Amino acid sequence: MDLEKLQQKLEHRRPSILGSEHFLKYAILIPIVQKEDELHLLFEVRASTMRRQPGEVCFPGGRIEEGDKNEQEAAIRETAEELGISSNKITNVQPLDYFVSPFGMIIYPYVGFIEEAEIFPNQEEVERVFTVPLSYLLHNPPKTFEMNYEVKPADDFPYHLIPGGENYNFRQRPLSEYFYEYNSDVIWGLTGRVLKHFIDVIQKD
Repeated sequence: MDLEKLQQKLEHRRPSILGSEHFLKYAILIPIVQKEDELHLLFEVRASTMRRQPGEVCFPGGRIEEGDKNEQEAAIRETAEELGISSNKITNVQPLDYFVSPFGMIIYPYVGFIEEAEIFPNQEEVERVFTVPLSYLLHNPPKTFEMNYEVKPADDFPYHLIPGGENYNFRQRPLSEYFYEYNSDVIWGLTGRVLKHFIDVIQKD
């Protein structure tokens, strides 16, 4: 390969996250609703029959599909499907920072306002919905706990090819977990992380 051909290969590339083609990609929406003259955030409780994370609190959202025009469209589509509302009832949609999960996922969160609409949750995915006043979340920070992700090489890992062999100092990755409690519901995990990010964004001067 000569220099000219090499330059052509690199010239029009748009950089992205290394290895992102192997990641699962999801889009979620933080729904804001007007309730009793106050802004509330709407949450879902996942149906107990769900294969992944049954009974946990989450925001509407799901996997980005091939037919979706972009990540925002996927977040709106999933929210409309899960809440049983028309997509045109979801307005003022704005992006937050996307998140690369240590478990091979890229999460694209958005915030949007749900205009007055009767909600009919998809019972196959959603057990129930509830709302939390935004003022409560602004004045009640989450409890924070630390977790460490350790590297555990496979049994056939080639230690003989790296300096130090089996004594190689693999780095641990600390990760903060945020827990919000409201009545009997607990918001944590990815949902807690996205919620904390949203609160931080709107509290910035």
